[in-house]
Amino acid sequence: MAARGWGEEGVGPGTAVPIRHVGDPVLHRPCRPVTEFDDELAGLVQDMFASMYAAEGVGLAANQIGVDRRVFVYDCPDATEEWRKGVVVNPTLVLPGPAERALAEYEEGCLSVPDQRAELARPDRAVVHGSDVTGAPVTVEGTGLLARCLQHETDHLDGRLYIDLLPAERREEVLRAYERERDRPAEPD
Repeated sequence: MAARGWGEEGVGPGTAVPIRHVGDPVLHRPCRPVTEFDDELAGLVQDMFASMYAAEGVGLAANQIGVDRRVFVYDCPDATEEWRKGVVVNPTLVLPGPAERALAEYEEGCLSVPDQRAELARPDRAVVHGSDVTGAPVTVEGTGLLARCLQHETDHLDGRLYIDLLPAERREEVLRAYERERDRPAEPD
């Protein structure tokens, strides 16, 4: 799904930073909480949006650009196709209980595992509590792709990639395919 680009919420252009890929240690450990809500954090968020849009993504966690902090950005539609854009600092994910939970099977991908996708069941609704870039409380309720995005990005901040949730055999298939693509010589222009 193509990203929409700059727009609402006053988030202006930042600097696109290269995305870290599977195997990079910063992706495989829990991130540290944000404690300072300052210009440095605001600049990081701008860089995160720029990086996400440059990579044509719909969500990005700080560790995907090498920053060990619990913050993610998103710009994607919910189940009604309404586009939602924002930032969540120090997120806490809340999923429906087993009695209310419905799983949605969807082919999921990740900017940190480029060009690979795999079917993964996740709850079709999710809520994230946290803060915005100024430290004010924020709650994001998501359905459809937004629910998946909230779960996926919070997983990143906990040191998990979507491939870590796959059955072992499927995970190995995805990793082998990623390594083949990564190691394939670039075609001349």
